[in-house]
Amino acid sequence: MIARVVVDVGAITRGFDYSVPDAWSDRVAIGTMVRVPLHGRRIAGWVVDVDVEPIPGLELQPLAKISGVGPSREIVELCRWAAWRWAGRLPHFLRVASPPRAVQALGAGAVRPGRPLAPPGTETLFDQQRSILRLPPAHDPFDIVFAAAARGDALVVCPSIVMASSIVRRLRDMGVAAAGLPDGWARGAAGGCTVVGARAAVFASMPHLAAVLVIDESDEAMQSEGSPTWHAREVALERARRERVPAVMVSATPSLEAMSRTSVRTIDRAAERAGWPTVEVIDRREDDLGRTGLYSSVLVDRLRSSGTTLCVLNRTGRSLLLACRACGTITSCERCESLVVMVGTEQLLCRQCGLERPVICQSCGSTALKNLRVGVSRAREELEALIGEPVVEIAGPDTGEVTGARLMVGTEAILHRVQSASTVAFLEFDQELLAPRYRAAEQALGLIARAGRVVGGRLGRVVIQTREPDHEVLRAALSADPTIVSDADAVRRELLGLPPARTVAVIGGPAGPEFMARFVVPPGVDVDEAGDGQWILRSADRTVLLDSLAATERPGGRLRLQIDPARLRGA
Repeated sequence: MIARVVVDVGAITRGFDYSVPDAWSDRVAIGTMVRVPLHGRRIAGWVVDVDVEPIPGLELQPLAKISGVGPSREIVELCRWAAWRWAGRLPHFLRVASPPRAVQALGAGAVRPGRPLAPPGTETLFDQQRSILRLPPAHDPFDIVFAAAARGDALVVCPSIVMASSIVRRLRDMGVAAAGLPDGWARGAAGGCTVVGARAAVFASMPHLAAVLVIDESDEAMQSEGSPTWHAREVALERARRERVPAVMVSATPSLEAMSRTSVRTIDRAAERAGWPTVEVIDRREDDLGRTGLYSSVLVDRLRSSGTTLCVLNRTGRSLLLACRACGTITSCERCESLVVMVGTEQLLCRQCGLERPVICQSCGSTALKNLRVGVSRAREELEALIGEPVVEIAGPDTGEVTGARLMVGTEAILHRVQSASTVAFLEFDQELLAPRYRAAEQALGLIARAGRVVGGRLGRVVIQTREPDHEVLRAALSADPTIVSDADAVRRELLGLPPARTVAVIGGPAGPEFMARFVVPPGVDVDEAGDGQWILRSADRTVLLDSLAATERPGGRLRLQIDPARLRGA
């Protein structure tokens, strides 16, 4: 037997042929994880084809080791498609689709005691090949999860590990066999259970897939921020199409991309309004932010009288913009002139060149500096001083659930790590509304919807501090009508040639100029050279653009190639 192997080396895209020892022939299949000799080393890789026709006269080296079970044949092909769709490399997607630890063999699979019955009102949700259901933030999506599990081995993809773990526990409490990814990879690959996980779960191997459910398809966590910028929603829809199973997407604020693929199904309008939170907008246009700071007097009163409260500020660190109280000079680095940040209370640090210096104004020598733009660490300190009680800071990569504190301050990650609160306060929402990215309105409304799920609908409160009280996002939140944003956004994106109206590719990095020198621009593709060393390509025909990118030989060096990135600046 001859096996073709793709090695886990980012710069190598082609496959290599190896002979399979006779003793291993029954263990090697498409997707098997192996180690192979290459340039004097043993490299990890995946078998992507078997029974390959050998090149006459070429002596092949044998496989060095079978590492374990890997992605199924169907998932390997799905990874090939994803590598084309997002102009990525196949090893990247195979790595995402592989088990976190070596799996030597799969079990027999769980034996189902019988399929559960779908909850009343959900029996027909999975009758269409693909659909999107708009549910209010406070609606518990578990009835949709249970309806998917009632069809057999369902795949449920959600935006966070915390939500996935909760769904797995609830399914098991209801007597449904369920596996949570990544730890339950082998159980899911054996079959006989519903698989639940975050973004990467969309590549889970499942031999008897019956339905696909994507919860909060519009959540930013569903898309990879790095390159390739793949999106779990798109992979889920393609997988459902290939395996001929129904796919349902659920969101309080459906994305334009999802709505372009299918019609939106809604519930009773009164029920939808009741599932959105009570929104209070604090207009700060008349406030002197230099004196009042991050917390308005109205917000402080709300925080003193509320129950469990989450304060959201999407800026990490302590002090991100400082000015001298005496002369008003913005504090910068004397070496490279970049902005400096405060470390602790006695040091200033330049993140650009690493220079540290004492807290002192280089213009007048004053040691009294004021914060013009604070991060969550400083926000926590200020809130503790104002309220007079402990405040917990939540930031960083930790994904564990947080409980037991009344007042918490953090980035938007706090909305995934805390499951219930009476109030969510957005301290500076204008940075979301006015962000220099084309999905800003959609993402801002999504944040409010996420907060609405945490506070539980009308019984909870979402407080928003802003200088843009008439913004369409706030009007949509106040009226519980996400179409106010989506209708306006659709017009803007059509005019600007942005997704989903057109497919956009962003080329950058040190190897970007050489790649663009090799790229042959096909008819219908527009190329704009940005001033920051990147190129933006737009095409109404996605296949033409992606085929052209795939046909271009990649140069050595680091290349940043992003397809429909979530945070395309300047557009």
